[in-house]
Amino acid sequence: MSQKSLSVLNLLSFKGVQMRTFHITWLTFFVCFFGWFGLAPLMPAIKADLNLDKSQIGNIVIASVSGTIVARLLIGRLCDTWGPRKTYTALLLLGALPVMAVGLARDYSSFLLFRLAISIIGASFVITQYHTSMMFDDRIKGTANAVAGGWGNLGGGITNMVMPLIFALLVGFGFTDKEAWRYAMIFPGLLMLVMAFFYYHYTQDSPAGNYEDLERRKPGKIKTDYSVLKDWRVWALTLAYAVCFGMEITFDNVAALHFVQEYDLSQQSAGFWAGMFGFMNLFARALGGIFADKAGRLYGLRGKGLLLSGVLMFEGLGLIFFAHAVSFSLAILSMIGFALFLKMANGVTYAITPFVKPAQVGMVSGIVGAGGNLGGMVFGFLFKSRSLTYLDAFNYIGMTVMAVAFLVFLTRFARPLTEPRLSMELSPNVL
Repeated sequence: MSQKSLSVLNLLSFKGVQMRTFHITWLTFFVCFFGWFGLAPLMPAIKADLNLDKSQIGNIVIASVSGTIVARLLIGRLCDTWGPRKTYTALLLLGALPVMAVGLARDYSSFLLFRLAISIIGASFVITQYHTSMMFDDRIKGTANAVAGGWGNLGGGITNMVMPLIFALLVGFGFTDKEAWRYAMIFPGLLMLVMAFFYYHYTQDSPAGNYEDLERRKPGKIKTDYSVLKDWRVWALTLAYAVCFGMEITFDNVAALHFVQEYDLSQQSAGFWAGMFGFMNLFARALGGIFADKAGRLYGLRGKGLLLSGVLMFEGLGLIFFAHAVSFSLAILSMIGFALFLKMANGVTYAITPFVKPAQVGMVSGIVGAGGNLGGMVFGFLFKSRSLTYLDAFNYIGMTVMAVAFLVFLTRFARPLTEPRLSMELSPNVL
């Protein structure tokens, strides 16, 4: 069993615990998106079935990310103590229950409660980034985190494409629209149960072993350093993630419905174009991580911070162009543009996060990750408003992203990348 973190990311390799864990981790996160956002492309059918109005849909969007805020904060701490292997397995088992049971909802209130319960699945991201950070060397950590996160986030786009097809297949077998969306959600729940089995049996917490084994060898007292709450850099990253990943999950939630309402597309066509937004994760988030690692080697964390500020600025401009697009073709072009920079910003953010407080990776990852969902929740209120159109909401969000880009530009991420790093052979309780 290798006890070293890798300094090279060979995406075609499945050898060694590091690469095996890497591939299982991103694939698990990918599957989690089917559970988390499987309902989003089915909202036109759900809206008709449950007679939902705009305000109620807005509340559902808010609920879909609200539970994740608290879950991510707790999950970060559990990763530091339980280890990512047990934490991910427990989350998958727990999250699969409301995913498969949401079809029992018969009215707006019960559906809203199920949507809130499903939102805890979003905490899977924190475990993904934590686990990847454990397996790779500082020189490649940003790229590894970005690829794992990006390929996992790709699930959001594929979900928008696949779930309407499953819905249509069920309708073709004779189920009504009201039945089809309910039975369709059993599929992602079963996938989550399968990944829980693989995660528990085929990954380990760190290159040195599982946390319970390390604890038996080198027991230690659990230490929590709450000084991270006083570090402005943590909050700057939290704001950055609020406007990049927060916008991503918001768009995943409303894109299909927006294209149906604004451009009169069918549910399947709207799902396809909404899926193109998520499909950018195939390379865009990884691109952010690669550029961040290069900037880090040349200019340290300050260089990464400037890069983050720049991609956020272009994300904001792209959103404003999307809001003012005068045709469907221009809307798609501007969507691809802001999607590129948004997903790059996701990658750059988590190329910085592990280095802010290396001894508290789980806690910092949890706080920054929760910021992403907090942003999604706040943006949800804009789409709920009766006085604002969806295009108005996109425009205001674009302005907000540009303001945060300026704050990130002013933040000094002036900690050298050569800061001592804790050995993976230490007790997990001091990681």
